Amino acid sequence: MVEIGRAIISNDIFEKHFLCDILKCKGACCIEGDSGAPLTDEEAILIEQEYDTFADLLPQKHKNEVEKQGYSLIDEDGDLVTPLVNNRQCVYSYYNDKGILKCAIEKANFDGKTKFRKPISCHLFPIRITEYKRFDAVNYQELNICKPGRECGASEKLPLYKFLKVPLIKKYGEEWYREVEIAAEHLLTSR
Repeated sequence: MVEIGRAIISNDIFEKHFLCDILKCKGACCIEGDSGAPLTDEEAILIEQEYDTFADLLPQKHKNEVEKQGYSLIDEDGDLVTPLVNNRQCVYSYYNDKGILKCAIEKANFDGKTKFRKPISCHLFPIRITEYKRFDAVNYQELNICKPGRECGASEKLPLYKFLKVPLIKKYGEEWYREVEIAAEHLLTSR
């Protein structure tokens, strides 16, 4: 493990390769899991404030669930998360015309309707961050649904930390990410 700032980073972040292959996985990360996407308090507020910028992309069933469950909720573990449809699919996801599950929030962002891209937990996936009082545990969550992403990343020789450069900078800042790059170089040369 590597400690940078308040983050304790698993070696998997440096050693594992990853490049999302959405044409093969079809956006399975928006439908698999035990709960909705983890949210910060600020993200829950933003989703409620920005809902009208992306609601038109959602199927009516999803809009009904937002009316019923709210814009965010506390799950069985006590975590703030996005609501689900049928206890499975993120309520803010929709299928595009190619049968790929997409994020309505991100689509609105790409279309210039909102500055909010999507929850950081989604943007960082398959990295999962657990925040404790004194440190953040930064780990790779290796799931079967992401096998195409591992294969694609291996073929491109793209380490996970490089694939997720933008959201890691968003979470911890550019200086922190430069230290990640230095640590990665050190780990590579010390093998």
